[in-house]
Amino acid sequence: MPPDIAPDPSRIGVIAQPPFAILPDPAAVFSRRSKRLAFLAGSSRLGPYLSFLAELTKLQAEIAGQPLPPVSGETPPPVSGEPLPPLTGETVARAREAAMPPIDGATLARSEDLHSTIAKLLEAAAAIPQPEAARAALDAVRSSPVAERERMALNLIAATVPVEEAAAHLYVAAGLQVHAARLAATLDAERLVPVGTGVCPCCGGRPASSLVIALPRLEGVRYAACATCATLWNEVRVKCLACGATKGIGYRSLGEGEAVIKAEVCDSCHSWVKILYQTKDAGLEAIADDVASLGLDAMMGATEWRRAGFDPFLIGY
Repeated sequence: MPPDIAPDPSRIGVIAQPPFAILPDPAAVFSRRSKRLAFLAGSSRLGPYLSFLAELTKLQAEIAGQPLPPVSGETPPPVSGEPLPPLTGETVARAREAAMPPIDGATLARSEDLHSTIAKLLEAAAAIPQPEAARAALDAVRSSPVAERERMALNLIAATVPVEEAAAHLYVAAGLQVHAARLAATLDAERLVPVGTGVCPCCGGRPASSLVIALPRLEGVRYAACATCATLWNEVRVKCLACGATKGIGYRSLGEGEAVIKAEVCDSCHSWVKILYQTKDAGLEAIADDVASLGLDAMMGATEWRRAGFDPFLIGY
């Protein structure tokens, strides 16, 4: 299949200085993701899995937007499910000065609020129709101690999940995404600064993909999408999100014609990350369409490039 060498020629942007970061509206992010997954399930060979994820992300939206009663047998802090208190100004200022993300991964993994959120999601997820293997993984995580869930959260934050533990980590990831997005939403986007190539300026997470967005006054601007906290941060259109190279960048896609999802490949570090063109399909969503475009992953798996985008819902594929 001939490579798509030239970058997309659409406009780089229509305002001189796009905002560096766009913070998530957690309930809205997960609600939109759930609806997109349900829509994609109707016409995909991955239909059963996408339908399962649609139900799981629907739970995420509910937990992100509404206070829930304490989990039976547990005494979580009352702030879970309610607006979180923002990080202190001192914490944010110290992170900014050191060019570090204000949400520290190790602290996040130990947070009682995080583990309360995970526990609530695990309890609610038991009602979702799912294969026996997935239910066994859910039951195992539900019966695991907090220390084990903390270990899995640290794996997810570091984007180093053992393939054989993918199913269990998926449920912890769902809780982690909710809590991290709610925490990111308390920050001041104007005080965030770049902290490294392909690194979320809020939580230090890896991008699942990047989007060429179609928002008013930002049409054609590229944003990387954090797989953990759902923050979007601005990146130049032609740049490797793994090593930062701006030369030796190419594009690969499935089928003929102008694709709406491509693999951006880098000859410097031999990695690739998906780029989604909302300017061509406004419905594209960073996580949902990353999962649904698994065929592109299969194609790229036979090439010299390795996937650099991280998506906890694609571990093991």
